[in-house]
Amino acid sequence: MMNEKEERVTKSPNYTELHDAGELGRRVDRALAMLEECELCPRRCGVNRLEGETGWCGAGRHAHVASFGPHYGEESVLVGRGGSGAIFFSGCNLGCIFCQNAGISRDPEAGPEASSEDLAGVMLDLQRQGCGNINFVTPSHVVPQILEALPVAVDHGLSLPLVFNSSAYDAVETLKLLDGVVDIYMPDVKMWDEALSKRLLQAADYPECARNAVAEMHRQTGDLVVENGRARRGLLVRHLVMPLGAAGSAQWAQWLARLSMRTWVNVMGQYHPCLDAHGHPETSRMVSESELCAAFEAMREAGLHRFEGREAFERRCT
Repeated sequence: MMNEKEERVTKSPNYTELHDAGELGRRVDRALAMLEECELCPRRCGVNRLEGETGWCGAGRHAHVASFGPHYGEESVLVGRGGSGAIFFSGCNLGCIFCQNAGISRDPEAGPEASSEDLAGVMLDLQRQGCGNINFVTPSHVVPQILEALPVAVDHGLSLPLVFNSSAYDAVETLKLLDGVVDIYMPDVKMWDEALSKRLLQAADYPECARNAVAEMHRQTGDLVVENGRARRGLLVRHLVMPLGAAGSAQWAQWLARLSMRTWVNVMGQYHPCLDAHGHPETSRMVSESELCAAFEAMREAGLHRFEGREAFERRCT
């Protein structure tokens, strides 16, 4: 029998209730006002994006959608039969020297500019294709644009869970605008060390900002709820293992366990050097099997037990 939380999750997403109550419209107004002196992310550039000025991320008044479609390479609990409905936004508020999507992240105008109607149409198209959710990829710098498009999409029948798939370099104030809007948060927690974050991510404050952001994400949605193999609501954390322990896997493991022993974690071993990674020892080679297993063991030793691909890890690492 479903518990009370699971039963609530299976109903229509909370954002439809916010829209019916007029709260979603108020969130849109507040978010757009933040673009006038942009402080959406920890960079706090202060530029007037409503007038077309751009800061670190390169985004102006409107979002650019680099690509969209059913994505079958995401976590199993997101994919289902119809795939995760991924929307890849151009630009990024981080400067990872090893970015594997640099063609999108370093070009804020990759893909066409999308009005609120355009973006709503993309969401509805993905729903019509049978996707199980709408997966906003690299959305931290376009939260107002997402919120602006959502009422249009809801008015035309959008009813899928929303996934916020970010680098975790998010401002808590911005995340609060998404409380009750986002169903599943999927942050990719990267470096733990400030010096490495400054050198490899171009953001010395990344560790602190990421911890604050993930804590807020968990406060809003709680531990991941999975029904019939599908994620419905909650926090799903990604962690990209880096050579020489550069990502601070053991430290992240301890912190995530303190957040909740039921945190769902995807320990990712697919790192490969690209872009400007070859000039740094921490990023110049692929992750070894022993490094990957050490990261997984650190997560288990911290008390975490909900993992993407857990059985495969246990076969590889024991």
